[in-house]
Amino acid sequence: MLAFGFWGKTRTKNSKDFLVAGRRLGPGFYTGTMAAVVLGGASTVGGVGLGYKFGISGMWLVVAIAVGLLLLSLLFAPAIQRLKVYTVAQMLQLRYGINGTQASGIVMALYTLMLVVTSTIAYSTIFHVLFGTERWASITIGAAIVIIYSSIGGMWSITLTDMVQFIIKTVGVFFLLLPFSWAQAGGYDGIVKRLGETVGASHFDLFAIGGDTIITYFVIYTFGMLIGQDIWQRVFTARSPQVARWGGTAAGIYCVLYGIAGALIGTAAAAVLPKDAVKDDVYAAMAEHALPVGLSGIVLAAAVAAMMSTASGALIASATVARADVMPLLRRLVGRGTDHSHDIGQRNPEHDIRSNQIYIVVLGVVATLIALVLNDVVAALTVAYDVLVGGLLVSILGGLIWKRANGAGAIASMIVGTAVTLGSMVVYGIIAGDALSGVLANEPIYWGLLSSVVVYVVVSLATKPTPADVLQRWEDRKAGNFDEETGVVVVEPQHH
Repeated sequence: MLAFGFWGKTRTKNSKDFLVAGRRLGPGFYTGTMAAVVLGGASTVGGVGLGYKFGISGMWLVVAIAVGLLLLSLLFAPAIQRLKVYTVAQMLQLRYGINGTQASGIVMALYTLMLVVTSTIAYSTIFHVLFGTERWASITIGAAIVIIYSSIGGMWSITLTDMVQFIIKTVGVFFLLLPFSWAQAGGYDGIVKRLGETVGASHFDLFAIGGDTIITYFVIYTFGMLIGQDIWQRVFTARSPQVARWGGTAAGIYCVLYGIAGALIGTAAAAVLPKDAVKDDVYAAMAEHALPVGLSGIVLAAAVAAMMSTASGALIASATVARADVMPLLRRLVGRGTDHSHDIGQRNPEHDIRSNQIYIVVLGVVATLIALVLNDVVAALTVAYDVLVGGLLVSILGGLIWKRANGAGAIASMIVGTAVTLGSMVVYGIIAGDALSGVLANEPIYWGLLSSVVVYVVVSLATKPTPADVLQRWEDRKAGNFDEETGVVVVEPQHH
């Protein structure tokens, strides 16, 4: 990974190369890296664990992610690619024409940072199985590798390492762990026989995990895919709107197959491993149980690759948002200087790359320290995802599809959606007599989304529409009439 990171450095000449790989990725690279970044430890180790516990219906978590990626690619990715921005908050600023939307960068920075933390903690489980290292040592080793290769060459390094990780994951999961674990369990008949008729049959029930759980996966992960900076930043790397649409669609189909493969591996594990195995340990246990030495190493490497690709993608996303959105906002709040976020990449290239590298290293270290002290990552990630979806989804998607929406509606929906989501967590926690139950409850995200939609529509209709010049600039950018080098909108003459 470090070697590929150094290779990526040779392609990185300026901020555009560093943050979005020069917006030059073709279909092959784009498909592989998009699949790599969305399929992390939760999809790989977690997906197999859900398969172990619930059988084939353990696939729904990854299927929900895949559906989000398919919707993003088919409906929104071409327009997003043509905007030529670097962050989600810049898109909001462009669409609504007000600086207040920059506050969304704070939510996005926290969400991407929590993704880095969860992936970093995830390495430690695999390293512990492989090397018997202590948790703190495992976290530090994994984080150091990701921080180094991500900061050396930015998105080019991450793209090259993602591509290798994508290949390792494909070989490890589809060509090794799936066939070997099914052979070990004796195929479908062997699994049903070992689990017993009733349990065996329920492990092949598509909806055994429960309808409410499946719906919640779709609300949180499908919507999260549509608006996450880590995903959008991949869309920005596409060479053309066509690559963004069809490369993303191919990655989405791959994700569906990956989810099914993980659930099938977990189902076989349920027949082979002890009944009381910890579900997050099932992936590594199955690799050691079903495969000969050497091949099991590739399968364990596939899990580490999944975690690292998500960690590096989230890390550069977090650094980009911190630099382009959060710092200018903080400077304005303390009255220091003007906002230069829009011209990122148009200053001294050497200095620009260096400051991006500093942001990645600092945030990487912060994420590592949080990972070392935090035990319950599920709670942290749930809060991040719920606030992202409950607070930002409506203003982002609304801006892309509803012309009458305006900045007042967007800001009101962000504030109310975030407040209601967090407030509902507290209320449900009090009702349950346990704060964690409130955080993990399904309802807060629904209340947050509902209130956000209502406020967005009502406030937008009750206040003045977005100024015509702002909307015109937005439409020109969305149509791809923006020259990034000069920073000027160039409208081609219409030929009838």
